Amino acid sequence: MSFASPQSYPDVLPVIPVRDMVVFPHMIVPMFVGRPKSLKALEESMLRGRFVLVVAQRDFQVDDPTPSDLYGMGTLCQVLQVMRTPENTFKVLVEGLLRAKISEYLRLEDFMEVRVTFEERQVAVDREIQALMRSVLDQFERYARLHPKVPQETVLSLRNVEMPGQLADMVASNMVVKLEEKQRLLEMVGVRERLEELLRLLTSEIEILELEHRIHDRVRRELERSQKEYYLREQLRVIREELGDTGEADAEIAELEAQIERSGMPSEVKKKALNELSRLSKMPLISAEATVVRTYLDWLINLPWKRQTRDKVDIGFAKQVLDEDHYGLEEVKERILEFLAVRKLVSKNRKAQILCFVGPPGVGKTSLARSIARALGRKFVNMSLGGMRDEAEIRGHRRTYVGALPGRIIQKIRNAGVKNPVFLLDEVDKIGLDFRGDPAAALLEVLDPEQNHSFTDHFLEVPFDLSHVLFITTANVTHTIPRPLLDRMEVIEIPGYAEEEKLHIAKRHLIPKVTTEHGVGGRISFTDGAIKRIIREYSREAGVRSLERNLAKICRKVARRIVEEGASSSRFSVSVRDVESYLGAPRYHRDRALDRDEIGVATGLAWTELGGDVMFVESVVVEGSGKVILTGNLGDVMQESAKAALTFIRANAETIGLKVESWDKLDVHVHVPEGAIPKDGPSAGISIATSICSSLLRRPVRRDVAMTGEITLRGNVLPVGGIREKILAARRAGISTVILPKDNEKDVKEMSGWAKEGMRFVFVTSALEVFKHAIVG
Repeated sequence: MSFASPQSYPDVLPVIPVRDMVVFPHMIVPMFVGRPKSLKALEESMLRGRFVLVVAQRDFQVDDPTPSDLYGMGTLCQVLQVMRTPENTFKVLVEGLLRAKISEYLRLEDFMEVRVTFEERQVAVDREIQALMRSVLDQFERYARLHPKVPQETVLSLRNVEMPGQLADMVASNMVVKLEEKQRLLEMVGVRERLEELLRLLTSEIEILELEHRIHDRVRRELERSQKEYYLREQLRVIREELGDTGEADAEIAELEAQIERSGMPSEVKKKALNELSRLSKMPLISAEATVVRTYLDWLINLPWKRQTRDKVDIGFAKQVLDEDHYGLEEVKERILEFLAVRKLVSKNRKAQILCFVGPPGVGKTSLARSIARALGRKFVNMSLGGMRDEAEIRGHRRTYVGALPGRIIQKIRNAGVKNPVFLLDEVDKIGLDFRGDPAAALLEVLDPEQNHSFTDHFLEVPFDLSHVLFITTANVTHTIPRPLLDRMEVIEIPGYAEEEKLHIAKRHLIPKVTTEHGVGGRISFTDGAIKRIIREYSREAGVRSLERNLAKICRKVARRIVEEGASSSRFSVSVRDVESYLGAPRYHRDRALDRDEIGVATGLAWTELGGDVMFVESVVVEGSGKVILTGNLGDVMQESAKAALTFIRANAETIGLKVESWDKLDVHVHVPEGAIPKDGPSAGISIATSICSSLLRRPVRRDVAMTGEITLRGNVLPVGGIREKILAARRAGISTVILPKDNEKDVKEMSGWAKEGMRFVFVTSALEVFKHAIVG
């Protein structure tokens, strides 16, 4: 086959784009032409000496390709034959002549027309080229023998090819490889480089094909062996049926024995399992005892005695995971990262610490445990302990009971499939106790690092190693957890969120979550003011669950409007004014400081499970018989604080400046509003004392001052808890000065800067200092 020089061909050509094929020079190939522009290009080529440029598309799915959809190199072809098919398309036989590079697009409307430059190069056939040609031909013969789609006749035709470029193009055309590989070979103008690339590609394809053949042979042998075994087993089954002996029991015993060998259980457990298997082999299949033994063996076999995931303790990645999943909680995150760092340094012979996350509902205790599992690359399982009253839930039932099963600890480990998951024990503070036993006492063995390496379930009756499990517990409070159980855990306090933190959590986590779940993602937005109003007036809580429910309620109402009004393309913005129309009247009123200084009214700060709160303590002194009247649903501790405060004031009346002729003729009435809500605790001591002192002095208490602290009979101010939440409550109420016990100064220093901005803190040691700063004059 010989060709004219490139100068004898036109350099302006119509273009026919083709899908899923590359036409090489020296090849005669058929192709189907049916697209309007391609048909017009074919018609033009018939008028121009039957010359056309065939170019491959980058994406075969594009029906009307543009220049950017085509490769820059194609093949100059001559149309040899055109035949119309019944489907009104044309079958065209073309012969590849030369490589042609598109240099300019001249026409794009009814068909593509381009200017090309021809890229064919000749090369002298030296010894290296001859060696390359022989190697390519030998490798292609091996490739053709292995590949079912390459006919052997192709190999015979290639033996007579003497030109290296023609040999390379013919081999490339007959290989079954990706379009991109063929196009890369077409764009290789140098013959030597093309032969070398072909040799590399052939070697790679041959390795893959040989591997496929080995896999097919192995599968075929396995199938033949399986068929042979099936045939023999069927024969054996028929023979046994004729003899009246089915042999099912023997097969089951053999299979169970093989599973016991593969399970990886310890030697003492394996010995127990084989003993039970021996008992099973002597029992009738239909007996109840056989069913119990089979169930027992199934549990032993399927427990992960050795299977475990490998920890990837990367502190940087763990910090990234915690920051992605949770906003704020810096101290908690810091403690978790320290915990993980210790695990990395002491990777062997360590005693697993048991973490206990304690905090109000909805602050992210469970999700923190999930984040730890994700950071370590471990499986995660959880189990709720709330309301559990039966010890067998932990340790399982003995096999003497009908329907006995292992406890939920072993069940969860089996479900996890590994022996070292992150195991969350939720609501550990809500375990019950009755005649069926004490689950909390049963947990002592599970959570004690000295014992859990040989945890024995009543059903299994063999030890299972729980020391590789990372146990994490959660609780709302610690005073209901039994002391021995609490002593085995390291408590990490998770405080409630401040308003600013809830705002960030809503924007980063809650709003993307609820809008996606309710199908309004990208169609609804919330202003910061709207989110703050929902936090203040519709979701008074320490966590963010109620906030999430209110956001979801708004999304549901928006989703209904979209469906009813057909406003699929509309966008909704929820502002401060819109919140009430979506959620109704506010359920809570924001705590605010008093409008003016008043006699006998002191502003106290309280801590509840829902966070900090502002509390107004009122007192009035009237003529009477020396009684102390306490109202407002006050607990015993708070009543005692009021009595201690009054006694201190009476004992130090002269120092304070009081002139009381007879205390027996005065009644002191102390009241804390919102009487339906129970109140207790010692932290209102100095608030009560200030209120009583103000009433006796007839001087008002400053409205911009709030206080908290326990008072003693000597007037000392003792430290209290919940300082962070109380300061944030004062900040929300617009109070600028907070009086705190001197010993709580360290708690203030640990708070974030934004929480203290614009506020003044007065640290006191005695009640007299409180009166000086709080009472006017």
